[in-house]
Parts: sequence; C-alpha cells; structure tokens
Amino acid sequence: MADELVAAKKKYGNLGEYSVQLSRWYLRPMGAWPNSPSTTRREKILAQISIVICWCIVLFTIVPGFLHIILVKEDIYLKLKTLGPLSHWCVDGFNYAVLLLRQEDINYCIERVRSDWKMITRVQDRYEMWKNAKLGRYVAGFCAGFMQGTMIYTCVVLGAFRRTIKVGNETMDIYTLPCPAYKFAVQTNPTHDIILGTQFLSALVVSSGAAGSFSLATVFASHALGQLNIMVTWVDEFTNQTKQQNKQAQINKIGVIVEHHLRVLSLIARIERIMSPICFMEMFKCMLGMCMPCYYILAEWSEHNVQAMIIYVMVFLSMTFNIFLICYIGEVLKEQCQKVGDMVYMTNWYQLPDKNILSIIMIISRSHMEVKITAGKIITMSVYTFGNIIKTVFTYFNMLRQTTMI
Repeated sequence: MADELVAAKKKYGNLGEYSVQLSRWYLRPMGAWPNSPSTTRREKILAQISIVICWCIVLFTIVPGFLHIILVKEDIYLKLKTLGPLSHWCVDGFNYAVLLLRQEDINYCIERVRSDWKMITRVQDRYEMWKNAKLGRYVAGFCAGFMQGTMIYTCVVLGAFRRTIKVGNETMDIYTLPCPAYKFAVQTNPTHDIILGTQFLSALVVSSGAAGSFSLATVFASHALGQLNIMVTWVDEFTNQTKQQNKQAQINKIGVIVEHHLRVLSLIARIERIMSPICFMEMFKCMLGMCMPCYYILAEWSEHNVQAMIIYVMVFLSMTFNIFLICYIGEVLKEQCQKVGDMVYMTNWYQLPDKNILSIIMIISRSHMEVKITAGKIITMSVYTFGNIIKTVFTYFNMLRQTTMI
C-alpha cells in the first residue's frame, strides 16, 4: 500500500494534480481551464484568444449546416441525415459554453480535490483516495478516447473519400462532408479540403469540450466517493474507541468528521451545479444520437455501405455509453450518500457520550436528505432514468420509421 503510493508520487509528483491531469489536458487548449492565483497575465490572454478561435471554428460548421437544412430543397431522409451530426456540434458547443460560464464552480471543485490531498495524511486514507482517483482517471480516459475516436473516424470516412452515386443511368464520384455546408463548392478540391479541415478542427474542439465535461464529472464524483468511504472509516474507528481514551480528542474528532461530511456534500452540490445543464442537453443529444443511427442503418441497409454502417454503430455505442455514464454517476452518488447514514447507524454509536451521539445523529439525518445529479433540475440522473431513455429512443425510432415509410 505505502510502496504503491510512494511509486505513484514519484511518477506523477503531486497526487492532487494527478486526479485532474486529464481534464486539464482537454480543457486548457480550449481556454476552458479555470484561472488560478498563479495564472499569469500571458496565460489569461492566450486563453481568451483560444476561446475566440475555437468559437469561430465551431460556428463555421454550425451556421452553414443550419442554412443547408433550411434553404436547400432535399427529401426528408437527407435532411435527417444532416440533422444528426449537426445536433452533435450544437449540443457540444453548448457544453463548451457551460464550461466557460461555470469556471468558478470548476475551480472550487479542483481546489477542494487538491486541499483534500494535502489535508489527509494517513496512509490508508490516501490509498483509498488513490484508488478512486485512478478509477476516475481510467474511466475518463476511456470515455474521451472512445468519443474522440468515433468523431475522428466519422470525419475521415465521410469527408476524405469520394462516394459513388447514381444519377439516372450515370454513375458519379462526388465528395461529401461530415456536415453539409451551404453555398460552398465542395466538389472543387481546394475548397473541399479547406472546409473538411475546418470541420475536422471543429469536431476536435467540440469533442474535447464534451470529453472535458465528462472527465470533470468522473474525476469529481470518484473523489467524492472516496471521501465518503474515508468518513465512514473514521466514524467506525471513533465509535470503537474505549471510554478511557482521550475524551477531548474524541470531541475534536467528531467535529472533524461532521465538517468533512459537510465538505463532501458541498463538493457534490457544486458537481450538480456544473453538470445539471450539461446533463440536460447531453440527454437529448444522446437520445437523438441513438435514434438517428438506427434509422440510418435501416435506411441504407440495401446499399451495403459497410463503412457508413460501422460509423453509425460506433456513434450509437458512444452515445449509449455517455448517457449511461452520467446516469451511473448520479445513481452511485445518490446511493453512497444515503448509505453513509445507514453504515453510521450500524456502528456502536449508542456507547458514546451524549454530546457525541447528537453529532452522530446529525450525520445520519443529513445523510437521508436526498442528494442527486439532475438534468436541468428536472430529471434525476439514475439507472432508472437510463432505462426510460432507452425505451424512449426506440419509441421515437419506431415512429420515425413508420412516418417515413422505411
């Protein structure tokens, strides 16, 4: 245990920085990483420039895409095919804006993670924190890799290769784009390459913003779970002390435990504040991102386009994993906060002095107040919600299939 912590500290330096390292890699190039007291004026200026550049790149894809849907006369299937990827750009652009607006809350959570690593010095407690930080880092890395890999593969397949179509009795090879652009001559090579390059960059921007938001949610939630587990251990050790032990130390210890519990609940409240609008938009994006690929696969089954079908399957799996991750985080945080009260109640708290019993009761009563991650303060993110989303997706898919007669 101690050897693993020493090796980790030697490899990564500050373990508090290890917890948030992936999130910083995703968000700093976009200017979405919050400023700290140590941030220089030069870094602040570069962050503002990065924000302007990223928004210009993203809008260069979104605006022509909407104009194409509104102004170009196409059949309903082609419009729906454009709406799918465009919705991803719009929702992830919204998530990017939320990250910029919630920088104060993000900075609060980051500082709380760092301060907990400094405050807690006991080896077994730090090892519990290390396990949760490592789990959060692995999940965040897998989610980001899968998300960005799907986006890059989609842009390459839909934009870098010509597509063969039949117009009457003629067969033509044409260029396509991941997101159609209004009034751009995409069949000429320089224009196509420039537009494809900007859409590729905008895809990296929006996918990095989405990966950063998921990474923050995973890292902060895993840290909060680790702190709750440590608190339960402290309560168990406190209640098992003998009456002859230092009573003044006991009184101070129960104060530390209660304060630590409130700190964890405050951290979870900030996580909810950051993730609530993101979860709301992500829920609709994932519902659309799960419904539309199923529709595309069914519509293009007769063409036997294997590359396109692989894209749709990857998008479907990515969206399913994203919404499940958010729902699972909400479920685990809710259950663990309630479980703290139950586990504290199962200790030998009744053997404590009256003053300490009152403090233990306060922990139990506070634990039974519902703690939850919501989507826009409307829908509670839980495994039950995930099941309802899946049912809704296939309901809309069936309605869409019957409406368009495919």
